[in-house]
Amino acid sequence: MDILHLKEKVIGLVAYMKDVGYTSQYIWYINRLTTWIVSNSMCYEWKNYADIEHTLAELWHNKHTFANKSRLLRIIQRYDEEGSFPDGRKHYLKPSHYKQLCEEFMKVVDIAIKFIGKDLKMAPTIKVTMSSFFWGLQGCGIDSLAAIDEEAVQKVFSPNGVPIRSHSFKYSVEYGLKRCVPYYKDGIIERIMSYLPAISNSRKNIQYLTEAEIKAIKHVLEHDKTISLQDKAIATIALYTGLRSCDISALTMKDFDWEGDLIVITQSKTGTPLTLPLRAVVGNAVYDYLVEERPRCHEPYVFLTVNSPHRKLHTSNLNAICVKIMHKAGIRLNASDRKGLHLFRHYVATSLLQAGVQQPVISATLGHASPESLNPYLNAEFKRLKECALSIENYPVRKEVFYQ
Repeated sequence: MDILHLKEKVIGLVAYMKDVGYTSQYIWYINRLTTWIVSNSMCYEWKNYADIEHTLAELWHNKHTFANKSRLLRIIQRYDEEGSFPDGRKHYLKPSHYKQLCEEFMKVVDIAIKFIGKDLKMAPTIKVTMSSFFWGLQGCGIDSLAAIDEEAVQKVFSPNGVPIRSHSFKYSVEYGLKRCVPYYKDGIIERIMSYLPAISNSRKNIQYLTEAEIKAIKHVLEHDKTISLQDKAIATIALYTGLRSCDISALTMKDFDWEGDLIVITQSKTGTPLTLPLRAVVGNAVYDYLVEERPRCHEPYVFLTVNSPHRKLHTSNLNAICVKIMHKAGIRLNASDRKGLHLFRHYVATSLLQAGVQQPVISATLGHASPESLNPYLNAEFKRLKECALSIENYPVRKEVFYQ
């Protein structure tokens, strides 16, 4: 790291940022941090950018201020070390629990993944879950299999006596440990498995959009001129197709077959192809955005950020748009109310169920890899569930019980 010549080197970075449209204020922040690094290099004797970031953390305790300075530092670092120009993204990956595990725990995770067998789709989940489990044990001061006891395992699942882990978490940990049993002949894995708590497999009731809420949302999309064409197009796609937010974010120009009235994509979550009809209401909303509002640039993605450098919207941006539209519609204003684009996907599923559409057709429409993925929607389809209800008129219960 050549700090003495950093200021001269950053001149090229600043020139690029001006050309692509970064604000003068943001460029000023880059210059100011560069000057600070050069001016204080002799005082702190930094050897690399990690040392600089450590100093920033010591000097600025406010997490938001530190996060902003860290982002600026990463832009300077990437340009200095790799010659990479900024593209508007944060370029920061939080260190995974797996990479922070001790050697023995990391070996267990590796063995579980190696012997996972035919269930290759489960490998990422097993790796993340087991790493989180062992990371929790390390937080209790344990760094070997032999030192694991029941008390430490219980702390991972219920710190301070409050359960925070789900049945699926426990199932994934147990599934991974079972794959390691043949490798460890001393029974140590079976002992650890015996410490795992019993957690019932239960589902929470899923909040759903009522007919009145759908009507309010449609009214906003059709008549409210204060929302942007981009917001309208995104919400319309979600409302009428049920696409996941990650798939809407990844939509490109080539995904729209305007002559055949189709949307043809490869799903981000499953990697499988999906073809949906391009309804007029969806096509019109997307077309209006493309013609009147979308920035003119070479990015292939349909939905781009407003400010340059233009890049595709993140799923968090899409959910924020959904929250904004719901607020304008006057619905789901409480903090505990579920919000986000997945509610639209749920609405599409339950609407098809209520219309009597066969379940395989619904699964194909939603792009489910497994028919079982439809079960949560079935559990919330109250219209048909009511048809299964039994009368309690013949039961000896006083009427007053139901009016309290």
